[in-house]
Amino acid sequence: MNKMSIRERISTTMRGYGIIRRYCPGLVQSKTCYEFINALQPFLSVWFSARIIDELSARRSLKTVTAYVAGILLIQFLCSVLKSTANRVYTEKQSQMWSGFGKIFSDKQMSMNFADLENAQIQHQRQQIEESLYQFGNGLARLVWDIPDLVLAGVNIVSSLVMTWSLFTSRSGNAALNHSAWILIVLLCIALGGLSNSKATVKKNNAFMRWSKDTTWFNRTFQFFGRELYVNTEKAKDVRIYEQNIIASKVLDKLLQHDRENQSDIFKMSVYPAIAYVTIGLANAVCYLYVVAKSFFGAFGVGSIVQYVTVLSRLGEGLQALMYLLSDNKVYCLHLQNLFDYLDRPNPMYQGSLTVEKRDDNEYDVEFKDVSFRYPNTDAYALRHVNLKFKIGEKLAVVGMNGSGKTTFIKLMCRLYDPTEGEILLNGVNIQKYDYDEYMSLFSVVFQDFRLFALSLGQNVAASAAYDTDKAQRCLKKAGFGKRLSAMPNHLDTCLYKDFDTDGVEISGGEAQKIVLARALYKDAPFIILDEPTAALDPVSEYEVFSKFNEIAGDKTAIYISHRLASCRFCDKIAVFHGGAVIQIGTHEELLAAANGKYHELWNAQAQYYRTQNT
Repeated sequence: MNKMSIRERISTTMRGYGIIRRYCPGLVQSKTCYEFINALQPFLSVWFSARIIDELSARRSLKTVTAYVAGILLIQFLCSVLKSTANRVYTEKQSQMWSGFGKIFSDKQMSMNFADLENAQIQHQRQQIEESLYQFGNGLARLVWDIPDLVLAGVNIVSSLVMTWSLFTSRSGNAALNHSAWILIVLLCIALGGLSNSKATVKKNNAFMRWSKDTTWFNRTFQFFGRELYVNTEKAKDVRIYEQNIIASKVLDKLLQHDRENQSDIFKMSVYPAIAYVTIGLANAVCYLYVVAKSFFGAFGVGSIVQYVTVLSRLGEGLQALMYLLSDNKVYCLHLQNLFDYLDRPNPMYQGSLTVEKRDDNEYDVEFKDVSFRYPNTDAYALRHVNLKFKIGEKLAVVGMNGSGKTTFIKLMCRLYDPTEGEILLNGVNIQKYDYDEYMSLFSVVFQDFRLFALSLGQNVAASAAYDTDKAQRCLKKAGFGKRLSAMPNHLDTCLYKDFDTDGVEISGGEAQKIVLARALYKDAPFIILDEPTAALDPVSEYEVFSKFNEIAGDKTAIYISHRLASCRFCDKIAVFHGGAVIQIGTHEELLAAANGKYHELWNAQAQYYRTQNT
């Protein structure tokens, strides 16, 4: 990590607070308000207490003492009310803090070029930043947690200087104690305590950074075993059958070995703060002796002793907090800069500006013209010279062996990637010229690795908090989920899974696939793309989807990706991919008639498998 100037650190810190205010509104303000009152309250109490003690040790005016007591009680009451209100707001905001931080990453992921989402180096960068934030609390979390020290430093230093000025201006019977040099001596002692604490913090942080430098592997492994392996119910069967505990114990042994090899850094993390505490104690002793000596020679009364001793201690705490903040800020600003480097990563994909024509007749025409594509940081082409055109309302099946380019073809059409060579046209216009979001709205896609959420069934179908009840029901029934829907305890309001609702319903893989199909229908886009839509369905449900496919697709242009060739017979046209190229196009009958073709080879291979299974 490169060192940062003071100006860069200030700019970085202010940007960090700006992000927190955006994603966690009210968090910084409520915390600052609470800490300001909390830091100021002792000074008010000390001032009133000193006046009461002075009054009791001198004139003993009941009226004056009563006024001071009433004043301190009133101030304590007001401070308690304000602190309680601010703390209640802060507690609520803090409970939402980690969710807010998570949204920072999700927003960035949504705005990034899809190629970057599949870039291992970039995702490794994100993972490191998240580990730093969530596991060590560096960066944004540290900004929040440092608010108490920031407010304490400001209030203590300003209030202490105001309340100790009379210590140096009051005259005592000993001329030596009235010398102005004592101002410098006292302040130097207090500064020495703060400086020693700062140096100790820096050395302790450096030792910690050296100790933790090689523990990234442990944090990731601990997160995997602690959360994924043992908490995630999907992995529970494998954990119990294959005794994964032995791996976890090896990880713990490695961590203990790491600590044994780094005893020097662990020792330094303890000894430097101890030395600082001794130095601070000696510096405070000098200040306290000066206050007592000046009072002994008649400069002020007993109450003022209480005030000056307490306030000088507070001044020392303020300077220590300031020094700590400066050294701590140097560390977490580097973490913040890593976060900003990630957040500032540009999206190189051209977003386009043309408006996609809204057509009631769904007459959209897509054409691949000599399209070739190579994934980033690779030399091999995933697609080569693909030429393909879809007719309006056509049902196209895309088949081929694993790695033949089927999924890449869909990614390009949905503009998750742009072609390396050639172009893709929508109604004769290069799709890169269209507004990106408008173009994406044309497609409903059921990906093979789809995801459902721990929300209500209706919200999962609509992919939205609000939804059309009748429309959601129609789509679920059309997708073959009607019978299961009627058995749901709360119908569309039934929560899926038990993450947030103990009454949530666990669903099978086949049921989940039907819900996702209903989601694609609910969007009602002109193009519907189904990537292995029946992979998790039983034969009866699969046949139900096939037989109703024309009804499901309606007048939409449908693209159906599958490795089960028998499921493609209902499509108007079949495109056979092999080695990143389209090597055959035709109907099922035409392709099957080509005895030397790839489709004929794949068909007979699958048919032979089923014949073997049935004998």
